[in-house]
Amino acid sequence: MLEAHKITHLHDGDSYLEVVVSFDERQKSRYLSKTVCGQEFGWFIERGRVLNGADALECTDGTLIKIVCADEDVSQVESNDKHLLMRIAYHLGNRHVPLQVDENFLRYQRDYVLDDMVKGLGINVRHIDAPFHPESGAYTSGSSSGSSHGHSHAHGHSH
Repeated sequence: MLEAHKITHLHDGDSYLEVVVSFDERQKSRYLSKTVCGQEFGWFIERGRVLNGADALECTDGTLIKIVCADEDVSQVESNDKHLLMRIAYHLGNRHVPLQVDENFLRYQRDYVLDDMVKGLGINVRHIDAPFHPESGAYTSGSSSGSSHGHSHAHGHSH
């Protein structure tokens, strides 16, 4: 079985395998999966890092595995009214919902309670199958820069 411990990016001319994974799977720091061609592999990466479609995993033998974001059952809210989209994003954010933000739409994992809330704010919700790329959030290291929220969690515990 292949093992990947390093996140990298593909360059022109690189040969690679592909794995199609959901948002929930891309959040895992340790995960066993199979590539599209059936090769078993596991990844073992830093906690808090969310893989995205621009990432690849480098296996210990040098094999590269491209991350492909799976289509998922999501709710999509579309509007040219930026103020309305901001209001909806605010209310979804208050519920700590993973949220994909685009210029003219918001996307979240399908949830009928959230759908009803959004409809109550005056906009229709469409259910679609699409890749889900939520914002990484202020307190996660899911960005491609690998940054964190800027303070230490060392508390001097004694054992």
